[in-house]
Amino acid sequence: MFKPNRLTFDQGLERIKKAYEKRGYSYPTKIVSSQDKAMKQLTADLEVDNVPEGFKKVQFPVFMEKPSQLFYSVGAPDTKVKRHSHDEGDGFRLIVGGSIIYKDQELKEGDWMFIPAGEPYEFDVGPSGAMICYCYCCCCA
Repeated sequence: MFKPNRLTFDQGLERIKKAYEKRGYSYPTKIVSSQDKAMKQLTADLEVDNVPEGFKKVQFPVFMEKPSQLFYSVGAPDTKVKRHSHDEGDGFRLIVGGSIIYKDQELKEGDWMFIPAGEPYEFDVGPSGAMICYCYCCCCA
């Protein structure tokens, strides 16, 4: 029988912290994405082997310490999202379709970005639009 809860929640957080320690990295205080070299290495380190046959699973190398809320949005092609910040808490974006351009990096389907609380940023929606799942430690409603 498949048992997905091999680690406790706190053990999962410790797993992330140990991956940073092993690589000699500090936990991010600036915006990072799945395209950053360090995040690619940490993501590979955090692959999970406790999955059903035919699946691949990776634990993201970031976490949020406050309760969070989930959102989903669709951006029209070439929309510009002006510089802003989420001051109440960290944020996490997962691109589920299309793309966004952040600091000359195109984040496509499956890519993600972590935004620490209060860190200002802006981005452009790609030419095909974007579908994005958000998890924020604030309410962006």
